[in-house]
Amino acid sequence: MIAIVDYGMGNLQSVANAVEALGVDFEITNEAKKLQDADGIILPGVGAFGDGMKNLCKLKLVDLLREEIIEKKKPYLGICLGLQFLVDKGYEKGEHEGFGWIKGEVKLMEPDDPKIKVPHMGWNNIEIKKDSEIFKGLKEDPVFYFIHSFSFVLDPEEVDIITSTASHGLEIVASLQKGNIFATQFHPEKSQTAGLLVLKNFIDYCDTNSKC
Repeated sequence: MIAIVDYGMGNLQSVANAVEALGVDFEITNEAKKLQDADGIILPGVGAFGDGMKNLCKLKLVDLLREEIIEKKKPYLGICLGLQFLVDKGYEKGEHEGFGWIKGEVKLMEPDDPKIKVPHMGWNNIEIKKDSEIFKGLKEDPVFYFIHSFSFVLDPEEVDIITSTASHGLEIVASLQKGNIFATQFHPEKSQTAGLLVLKNFIDYCDTNSKC
């Protein structure tokens, strides 16, 4: 079973519809037992970094997610905010603590060309930098849907975890993998065939991991 984390924000139904289309057993939940029993966890999200962290803390999910993902090595897929939460701090509407699982920060995008608008919204190809289980079978320069104003700024020690980038007046971290942790700035659930393949690959990874 795949658990889609419900913390009161984000595009839960879009993610659920995409997972359901793959014929996979899933639950939208914030219950500890269901998250503990899941084979993998998807944390989606759209909205403000601080609001999202506040909701996760209120629901007592931050420590639970750390236990399941960092300590027990359960597969994790973060989407948009689910990627941004991984870092030490986010600076959207103030300064906010993140999960601290990856050294880095989330800051407002500042394209070199003032004509390039923020938020970054719409279809954009990604450049795959490193092999990742979730990219199996993708065509070269695949296209995905993005919508965000803030982006990942990684500590130099962490740059080797970047699996793809995109360009929007500056280079954006489009995806990463750190062991059992996968995350995308783009929205696979809104990215048609390529996005469904990314989700399927993650679910296949969860299935393999659960049988190890």
